[in-house]
Amino acid sequence: MKTVYFFGNGFAEGNSNQKDLLGGKGANLAEMTNLKIPVPPGFTITTEVCTYFMDNHQFPKSLESEIDQAILKIESIIGKQFGDRKNPLLVSVRSGAKESMPGMMETVLNVGLTEKTVIGLADSSSNPRFAYDSYRRLIMMYADVVMEKSNNIIVENNQGIRHELEKYMEQYKAEKKYCNDTDLDAEDLKILCKNFKNIIIEILGTKFPDDPKIQLWNAIKAVFSSWNGERAKHYRKIENISDREGTAVNIQSMVFGNMGAGSATGVAFTRNPSTGGNVFYGEWLENAQGEDVVSGIRTPNPLNESSRSNQSRELKSLESAYPELYKQLFDIKNNLELHYKDMQDIEFTIENKKLWMLQTRNGKRNGVSAIKIAFDLEKENVINEEEVLRRIDARHLNEIMLPTIDNNEEENQPVLTQGLPAGPGGATGQIVFTANDAQIWKANGKDVILVRQETSPEDVHGMYAANGILTSRGGMTSHAALVAR
Repeated sequence: MKTVYFFGNGFAEGNSNQKDLLGGKGANLAEMTNLKIPVPPGFTITTEVCTYFMDNHQFPKSLESEIDQAILKIESIIGKQFGDRKNPLLVSVRSGAKESMPGMMETVLNVGLTEKTVIGLADSSSNPRFAYDSYRRLIMMYADVVMEKSNNIIVENNQGIRHELEKYMEQYKAEKKYCNDTDLDAEDLKILCKNFKNIIIEILGTKFPDDPKIQLWNAIKAVFSSWNGERAKHYRKIENISDREGTAVNIQSMVFGNMGAGSATGVAFTRNPSTGGNVFYGEWLENAQGEDVVSGIRTPNPLNESSRSNQSRELKSLESAYPELYKQLFDIKNNLELHYKDMQDIEFTIENKKLWMLQTRNGKRNGVSAIKIAFDLEKENVINEEEVLRRIDARHLNEIMLPTIDNNEEENQPVLTQGLPAGPGGATGQIVFTANDAQIWKANGKDVILVRQETSPEDVHGMYAANGILTSRGGMTSHAALVAR
């Protein structure tokens, strides 16, 4: 069987009709490439390989040679070589099932960085801080996804290796009196990378691998294994998705939003996912990688005035910071919504003032939004009445009858604090601080509100059990907000 489908340089072997085989992300990356939208070159390993891997605990024999050929194609387009010590090609390894499962499976970025290639990246980019920041991110993600989770190491309340590495980094920043991750310079990041590796050996008992090929293959296995991770199984049960569908794996040339000023990353919706309003809505961060937005660990900037909130009222919008890039993104979002005939959730990266699209998919929305968007698209002659009815189901109708806060009453009440309304509605309940407690208390007949610093995909079972979710940080476009909606 053909195990790998290539896309890049305006040509793709797949298209959006092959979601069963290429998963939603892979099929849409191929479609965007064929539409001549700027997409970093890469390839998709099919869902059939996932099923084969689950059944046989090994890969098809043809996979290695097909991957080698696909990497050669990426190298020829990008002009870099995987594992090269002077000008290294780095890749991302991402999941992508047929049905969108935001944050439920794994991603590893910056694969290919080693003690030697990181020096080459620092030299070739003339930006040592960026190189060691990317290396720091790889070590954290790889330890979490590949070394811990894919080896089924069970941790309580998300206190695993990633938590330990983040805790160490926070302590280091506090000692240096730094407020933000971006305050760390190249020398700081070198120290973090070295000490991260020591912490990994101490906690997990194994070394972080210093070989690009080992990193790549172990990352591929980890992403396939995450299909059967606890959070993915919980999510599929909630959403009635078959366990036999499997996930594809998408491997792409890295584009970097963390190269300093002029580089950024963001997530946007072609319409507001909370209200259904026909406004371009999103968030972005300068000098960051995508995980910083979707994980909710930093407060993002608004995409435009329509996206501004109390929390971001002083922050610069993408529209005002980079008007030409915003216009390009705005045109792409219009093309994608018309092409797919539905509200799209898009991810993008800007590298040195060049825009790259990393994903498009039909956006997650609540019941109120689903109904409004369906009727609006019919009024705009994008879909017909029959399609409107297909897009509205019983859950959406049920949602619009759930309790909400009376706007008039709200205006007359004293303000305790302010936050972002990631999902509409009103909820009451007893506070719990862990997903497991939310599930246990719910089973005992109690209404609960799950309160977290930020929600993690591992919390999905607690999110489902809770009447409401309250976090102290995170944005409207984070994975937690998508899943909560």
